[in-house]
Amino acid sequence: VQLQASGGGLMQAGGSLRLSCAASTRSFNSYYTAWFRQAPGKEREFVAAIKWSGGTTIYADSMKGRSTISRDIAKNTMYLQLDRLKPEDTAIYYCAAGTRIILSNSRNPGAYQDWGQGTQVTVSS
Repeated sequence: VQLQASGGGLMQAGGSLRLSCAASTRSFNSYYTAWFRQAPGKEREFVAAIKWSGGTTIYADSMKGRSTISRDIAKNTMYLQLDRLKPEDTAIYYCAAGTRIILSNSRNPGAYQDWGQGTQVTVSS
C-alpha cells in the first residue's frame, strides 16, 4: 500500500489543521490506519488510529480532545484534525497502515507495515 500524507505547514498556536493521507489500495477493510509524529531528536510517537471497518478510533492520551481521526471510505483517505495547536505539536506527521493490528499493539509503530513519507507541521508561539 502506498500512502501519501499532506496538509502540513506553518501554523500559529491555537489554530487548527487537517492532515490527509491518501492510500493506493482498493480496499482498506482489513486495515487499521494511524497517525504518528516525530519531533527532532525524539522517538516516533503515536497520535491516533482508526479501524477502517467499523471506524473504531484510538487516541494517545495527550491528544484526546484536541484531535479527531476520521476516514472517507469512498476516497480511501484518512484525516487528522488537530485543534488548539501548541508549539509542542511541531513534528513530522506520518500516516501508517497495517493488517496485523489489534488494540494492544495499535500504538506501536513497529506493528504497521506501510508508511507514508510524512508531512511537516510547525507551530509557532
